[in-house]
Formats: sequence, structure tokens, C-alpha cells
Amino acid sequence: MRIVLIGSGNLATNLGVALKNAGHQIVQVYSRTMEHAHELATRLGAVPTHQIEQVSDNADVYILSLKDSVLQNILPTLCKGKSDKIFLHTAGSLPMDVFAGFAVHYGVFYPMQTFSKERLVDFKAIPCFIEACDAPTRDLLQALSRSITTKVYPLSSADRQYLHLAAVFSCNFVNHCYAISSELLARHHIPFSVMLPLIDETARKVHSLLPSDAQTGPAVRYDENVIERQKALLSDEPSWANIYKQMTASIHQTATTKREHD
Repeated sequence: MRIVLIGSGNLATNLGVALKNAGHQIVQVYSRTMEHAHELATRLGAVPTHQIEQVSDNADVYILSLKDSVLQNILPTLCKGKSDKIFLHTAGSLPMDVFAGFAVHYGVFYPMQTFSKERLVDFKAIPCFIEACDAPTRDLLQALSRSITTKVYPLSSADRQYLHLAAVFSCNFVNHCYAISSELLARHHIPFSVMLPLIDETARKVHSLLPSDAQTGPAVRYDENVIERQKALLSDEPSWANIYKQMTASIHQTATTKREHD
């Protein structure tokens, strides 16, 4: 397929490489910054542009990987004169119908993974959630998805919002906890690498146990002596102390509810 990428960030970079490796032709890369467009376009053998008015009409599919607000603002110009083309966005929380009134054929291709430009991921292992406005778009989207991954699932816009919310808890919030942990350790000259075996084992456990069954630590049993001492250590960091307090209460409540139902 002939594809135009609208966006040049973390997801667009990983997706562009995966699509090119699967044999698709990346015709063009658009970014608001020409330097970023050129960087990814060069990597993919495509033409760069930083002007939405200059996006080519010589493609089958247009894949948008932009911030929600930016995406909505460019649709009138991007979709104009391309009624036979297919438009896809890659957002977790944006409804498919954001395209309504601008495009005839449209859908969603949402790969649920954390992406960084510096670290390419293997798309074959990534679950991708799709939605289409009509049968032709659905068929093309299925073929496009299955060219880079075997894990393809249909999902409505309404359910995708909850999937994205769950991903925020599982990834973004967890990573922020890593960042706090790293800073606490750095202040006492302890390398963050000492946490990696613990992090790895915690992640491995939920492959075979429900997260609620794998939960350990002072909050589960509500060990007040430990909890109060640790809260005191965070007295100079009120935002971290608040996170600790809220997380401790939530973990204890979940553990208590679980015991009541076991």
C-alpha cells in the first residue's frame, strides 16, 4: 500500500519502520517541523513536508499520529479532495467519528504499546485495536494490520477509551513511579539498576497471577509502623507523599475487599 504518515514522533517512527519493513511504500511524512519530517522521511525513503496543504494525494492510506487537538485542526485541509482515500488515526482516546464530515472512508488503528524513537519495538508482539466506518475500510485495515502483527482486535471507540485508561495505569503511572524511585535512590547514591530484578519479577508474576493476587508490601497488611516511617521520609516532597498516601489506601482497600470475597 502507498501510505502517508501525518506525524513524525515516537509512534509514527516505529509504525513507519514496521510498515516499510512489511513492504509498504511510505510516500510522504508530514510534521509541523521540517527538520522532524525530514529526519523520518529520510529513514523511510519518503518525501518530507511541513505544510499540510502540500500533503500528497497520491496515496491509499493516510495515518495520523498527532496530538488530539492538532489532529482535529488539520482535518479540513488534509481531507479536502481525497474522498476516495482512507484516513486512520492511532489515538487511544479519540473517537473514530472525529473524521465524520471531513472524510468518507475512515477508521482507527490503535497499537497499544509505549513507543520511543530511540528504541524500535517488534510490532509482531503488539496488540492492535481497529475500528472502521465501512466494509472497504475494515477490509483494508485488516490487511494493513495483519501485515505487521498477528494480534488484531476489533474494538469500538467507547471501549477503546477504557482500554486507553487502563494502559495509562499500567504504563504511564507505573513509569512515573519508576522515576520517583530513581530520584529517591539517586539522592542517596544508589543506582537505579538495583531495582531492575524487582521490576522484572513483578512484571513476570502478572503473566501467571492476577495483579490483585500478586500484590505484596506493607499496604496489603496495613503495617502502620512501616507506612508512617515511609511517609515521614517523604515530608519534603508533598506530591510524592500524596501519591504514597493515595496508593497505600487504594492497595489496602483492594486487598480488604479481596479477602472479604475469598
